[in-house]
Amino acid sequence: MSKNLFLSITNFVRTLERLFLPHGGHPPALALAGFQHEHGSTSSNNRTQQEFSLKELIGNGMLWAVPKHRRSVEKRLNRKFGYPEYVWKPLKVKQNIRSCQTCGHDHEMGVLCPFCYNKVLKETEDMQAKIQEKLGLDPIDKEVIVLYEGEKAEQTAENLEGKRIVEMKKPRPMWFTKNLLQKSTQQLSESKEVKPSDLA
Repeated sequence: MSKNLFLSITNFVRTLERLFLPHGGHPPALALAGFQHEHGSTSSNNRTQQEFSLKELIGNGMLWAVPKHRRSVEKRLNRKFGYPEYVWKPLKVKQNIRSCQTCGHDHEMGVLCPFCYNKVLKETEDMQAKIQEKLGLDPIDKEVIVLYEGEKAEQTAENLEGKRIVEMKKPRPMWFTKNLLQKSTQQLSESKEVKPSDLA
């Protein structure tokens, strides 16, 4: 590295000397500008007149930050595909795919099923649109109950007293339980006792 740098600097200095000192030395002190002096005239006649060349001035590329060596095939492949033991850029086969127990669609483990989530999201948007159509922009000062088709007759007058009722003109979906606080896999309990949990 140091040897190449030294040779590059030497070639550059010699090139400058050939350009600005074509006669091999310093001109005489009293030489007139525009006139050639007789010192070294023999050597100048033997030598062809040198023209200014950018390639000769630059030398072997010392002044330019260009690559001097070709990138190897191994490095090019590593930059393109990565390292198998560190970072592998191409696609990998996922091993954490599971089937949803409700709808049967595939999804990643630890992530909600996209099909079920979109189904719940669409039903929620329909409920919000119905509530806005029924109540408008009035402030809600009472509890709002959303009832599906045929559920109003099942409710008692005490449960509906002092509440705003929004009716959906369609039957309740099978997956949408009436009591959202109770697990869908647990059987309905008729008792009204509340048992404390996580007392530790």
